[in-house]
Amino acid sequence: MSHAATFEAPFALGMMNLHQAPELHAAEQLADWIEARLDQGLTWFDHADIYGDRAGERLFGDALRARPGLTRQVRVVTKTDIVTPERDGSTFAVKHYDSSPAYVTRAIDASLERLGVERLDHFLLHRPDPLMDAEATGRALDDAIAAGKIGAAGVSNFLPEAWRRLQAGMHGRLSAHQLQLSLDHSAPLFNGLYDAVIGDGQAPMAWSPLGGGRALDGPAAALLRSQAEAHGVSPAGLALAWLRALPGRPLPVIGSLKPERIETLYRDASLELSRPTWFALLEAARGHEVA
Repeated sequence: MSHAATFEAPFALGMMNLHQAPELHAAEQLADWIEARLDQGLTWFDHADIYGDRAGERLFGDALRARPGLTRQVRVVTKTDIVTPERDGSTFAVKHYDSSPAYVTRAIDASLERLGVERLDHFLLHRPDPLMDAEATGRALDDAIAAGKIGAAGVSNFLPEAWRRLQAGMHGRLSAHQLQLSLDHSAPLFNGLYDAVIGDGQAPMAWSPLGGGRALDGPAAALLRSQAEAHGVSPAGLALAWLRALPGRPLPVIGSLKPERIETLYRDASLELSRPTWFALLEAARGHEVA
């Protein structure tokens, strides 16, 4: 097995809320915002075709078209295969997954078009599809890599059996894996999932790295606050540093678009925690000591 790949960045900027941020909807404003992030050294932007029903990718692409010089500097992750009820053309209007080669290939082309980039650095299947034909889907992903449309394929929210089935149908490596992971959701560290991700050489990305705020106001809140104060960082930054301490250094995907918040997290996320501090936070979050 190959060594775990890692992202050399403190976090990625998640674009799931972009469509709800009217102050960034003008292309020039968003271009300014992107440029400021790049100047900070933050180059990874995380998208999915369902964010804002395609609006997130489209707004981002409009900003890049307004300032083409940024296009080669941004690193883009995007995802597909979730079909929302509104997008289901059948009489059922049912939310479902579609990992069929035709759907995946169309989704890659459509994301490239909306984002206005020459290639998607990482393209992930958003959710495991029970109906996936692993060989056919694997071939479609390999073809997209060979055509230079995507830098690498990956998965999100898959269990080992599902991604290994897909990997077996591919020549290229599944090289990134986005999973739910935080101080508030540490189960993957104890059920074998996280070990499988890094054991198979996938670069881990952590979605909801603050547990949607629960990591900050849940059972570990008091300890997070006191330790943040002791280390001269923000509680949120400390929670990210807790994640980044793991082998494979998972890339948290943060949802905030506020420059001052991003600045704070950038400053704090690289804090190195002692082992007892790390376990004390884990214990506080879980409500019990380790076995």
